[in-house]
Amino acid sequence: MATPPKRHVGQYVASGDWSDYWTTRISRAESGKIWVRGYPIEELIENLSYVESAFLLLRGELPDERELELFDLVMRSGMDQQLISSAACAARYTASAFPDSAVPALASGILASGSVTGSPQEPAEMLIEAVGWGGERDEAAERVLGLWSERRGATPGLGHPMHKGAEPRAVSVRKLAIELDGWREHGRMLDAVEAALERRKGKRIPINLAGALGAVLADLEFDPLVIGGLGAATYGMSLLAHIAEEVREGVPLRIIPDALGSHYAGPEERHLPADRMRGAKGRGSGRGEA
Repeated sequence: MATPPKRHVGQYVASGDWSDYWTTRISRAESGKIWVRGYPIEELIENLSYVESAFLLLRGELPDERELELFDLVMRSGMDQQLISSAACAARYTASAFPDSAVPALASGILASGSVTGSPQEPAEMLIEAVGWGGERDEAAERVLGLWSERRGATPGLGHPMHKGAEPRAVSVRKLAIELDGWREHGRMLDAVEAALERRKGKRIPINLAGALGAVLADLEFDPLVIGGLGAATYGMSLLAHIAEEVREGVPLRIIPDALGSHYAGPEERHLPADRMRGAKGRGSGRGEA
């Protein structure tokens, strides 16, 4: 699909023609009728699975069998890993303060899903860029390490704070993607980057889930912007499980006491100088003059 031309509000203000200002190719609704990507909604509800519907919404066309199995693999891979996820912690903190609805807490968890917490968007961008260079894969991998060391100080898609030898979710995703013919150019580039980093560091820093998902989704030709959103969406059910558990079984208004790692490192008790105290000579009372 061709990329549509960029639009800006100035062109509409200048022309006065707002006829295509709000335009979507995703769905259409009229009295008694709804179409999604051109298909009647009742056909989709009655015949498609959740992942088929999601693929259709995002890509505009139905997936073939290979694409469906790979997309399903991606969407079921973001299961929980206890409370080492800052997204889960953010969701539970919000739930502890706002137990009336799961929605604010779910939003908090989604908002905590970014490059540091394991979004597949950066790895996908890295791999798409590297594949686009062409040439030898090992040379491209070495170039990736240099570029991302300058850009970010680390290589996206590799390493995990807990799983040092291998990230179990990433291992399963990669294995199944290979079996499904879904570990293609971008997956093989990620393998080459992992090997190049091992040569440079003298130790293995394994592919993590974000890297594996970024590779699979890039090989499925998803837009990196969508890939980042999918990373958050895959963890959504886990967040909802945490939220329900927190509301039903947790502690209202969570805190971090000293015993759990809270530590003050600022100045000891001190006081304002005399000339900054209210009532000091030369300072007003805070009221304006009459």
